[in-house]
Amino acid sequence: MGARQVGKSTLLHEMFSGRNDVLWLNGDDLDVRELFANMTSDRLRLFLGNNKVVVIDEAQRIADIGLRLKLITDQIPDVQVVATGSSSFQLASKINEPLTGRKREFQMFPLSFKEMAAHTNPLTESRLIPHRMVYGYYPEVVTSPGEEREVLRELASSYLYRDILQLDGLTKPDKLVALLQALARQIGDQISYREIGMLVGLDPKTVERYIDLLEKSFVVFRLGSYFRNLRNELKASKKIYFYDLGIRNAVIADFREVENRTDAGALWENYVVAERVKQISYDRSFVNMWFWRTQQQNEIDIIEELDGQLTAVECKWNPSKANVKPPQSFANAYPEAAFKVITPANFAEYMLL
Repeated sequence: MGARQVGKSTLLHEMFSGRNDVLWLNGDDLDVRELFANMTSDRLRLFLGNNKVVVIDEAQRIADIGLRLKLITDQIPDVQVVATGSSSFQLASKINEPLTGRKREFQMFPLSFKEMAAHTNPLTESRLIPHRMVYGYYPEVVTSPGEEREVLRELASSYLYRDILQLDGLTKPDKLVALLQALARQIGDQISYREIGMLVGLDPKTVERYIDLLEKSFVVFRLGSYFRNLRNELKASKKIYFYDLGIRNAVIADFREVENRTDAGALWENYVVAERVKQISYDRSFVNMWFWRTQQQNEIDIIEELDGQLTAVECKWNPSKANVKPPQSFANAYPEAAFKVITPANFAEYMLL
């Protein structure tokens, strides 16, 4: 699963290149949806022929796709099915119950720092971080130097505003656009559904529902607050980040260079958090991730927990702030926690070790 245009189909074509036993289908095609609508095990065997792999792009567009995939796995066990989807809201809800114990899920993101560093080298990619903070990592953006703005405008309009707005039950598309713009201007800040609702003209429950929709469409993701030992730790707060900063900047039509921006610190925080989310997902590691804040406004950008060990991470765009210490209240409450300050100067080391 992953947003449109992150490279799901390209990856699968690369994986199955040179094989002549792969059947490629696309759920966006009407005849494919009709085929699955009237599927029986006998028709399925006839249709698959000698193919050993069937790839179904945009599988969430097919009605009862979970039951259809279960039919293949139950009746033709020597055929492997690979399904892709650009909406976890639609796909996951349709496959989870029918395919319990029969599937593996993987999420794809736009390209990552680690991938690009492997493609060139860590020094080259580190030098490009300010550029990535403005234009992001969508494959077509990365491979179209000089045309980034045009590519992002197309991605933002054709993907965000077309696909998401077509989902059932979305009654106020103009409000969703306003909400997305409000979220883009508040990356790194604690989010109040009530305050955002007042800003864009929606009730808090609708704000939460629309944010959930944006999250399940791989546009944004939420980070919850960590709390355990202190009474004054915030317990129900949320921060919202964009998976891709190019999309974020396209939403508010702001492509100024980083050195000319007042939101450089927020962009850097979003960049670090998003790259860490990609890394954790691709490594298939069981790392829990939060932010930490108290009622007195003491804050740490990232709290990670793995095998009982806490690691606190502060994101500082200015390398001169690399020597900051954790808030004393955090150090007292969690004396065993490791503490790191991540700046552009040591980011490659943080991501690649």
